[in-house]
Amino acid sequence: MAWSGQLAPYVKPSVPFTGPIYGGLHDGMMVAISGTVLHTCDRFHINFQCGFSQTPRSDIALHFNPRFEDGGYVVCNTFERQSWGTEERKQEMPFLKGHSFEIQVFVKHDSFLVTVNGCHFVEYKHRIPLSRVDTITVSGGVEVAIISFQGVATSAAFPPMYFAPGSTYIPNAAVPPGPYQPQTYPVPYHTSIAGGLYPSRSLIIKGTILPNAQSFQVNLKWGGHIAFHLNPRFSENAIVRNSFLHQSWGTEERSLPHGMPLFCGQSFTIWILCEAHCFKVAVNGQHQFEYKHRVPNLHQIDRLEIEGDVILTHVQV
Repeated sequence: MAWSGQLAPYVKPSVPFTGPIYGGLHDGMMVAISGTVLHTCDRFHINFQCGFSQTPRSDIALHFNPRFEDGGYVVCNTFERQSWGTEERKQEMPFLKGHSFEIQVFVKHDSFLVTVNGCHFVEYKHRIPLSRVDTITVSGGVEVAIISFQGVATSAAFPPMYFAPGSTYIPNAAVPPGPYQPQTYPVPYHTSIAGGLYPSRSLIIKGTILPNAQSFQVNLKWGGHIAFHLNPRFSENAIVRNSFLHQSWGTEERSLPHGMPLFCGQSFTIWILCEAHCFKVAVNGQHQFEYKHRVPNLHQIDRLEIEGDVILTHVQV
């Protein structure tokens, strides 16, 4: 079954990559690109552009272009009416060949804020109306693990949930030296879901399953109630889904159209999309199942809990 919706992530896309941004960009949105710089990389770029035409070439609102020559620097620019504008260069290289990275692009009404590995790197003022941007491209010497999207922020300032736990947004903060190491989150892991759930909101969970894992669980809850209990059990080769309401478990759901998609000792990405009548769940980019809501008020679901035999490296709510 194909996934649809404006917040669908791109998982392990081939590079060069071009993909639509469903619904376009808007103030308060965040786009995250995680991947690895190849050892052979000379440069790579990420473009936020207006369409995907090659001839004539589409306008590019933001061209983010790390270059490893001459000591390393990053170029930002705009391509409009078949011509490049004035370059904005930062003589600093936050990427290392052979190492992983995470780029977060926060969209404001007047600029793009770009963080690299959890630290603010550059702010780029808009030269093209934000409403025209509907496509993202990635090219050059990188492998991409996932490109994910998050919707409107709840306030003018970007909430702390967009950053790794414990980090804060500090304008012009220096990038720490040394290679970026993906952060691991403590397990059991608990966090609030600001504003609760609603149709089109998504959650992304990435990590690695322990080699001797028995099970783990993801719970979406409020108070003592669990609206959605997702429980991979490796001894049973099953993913159990259920709800715990009014001190009682409901009827389990276990069907898997493609067999068990999770394996001990391997990494995973779980994407949970909240829709009007159900949760849709994808594992490693492939749709697995739907779980019909058993509670009428989605907005009251305000907690995410993850427990069990996993190492967590990324949680986006």
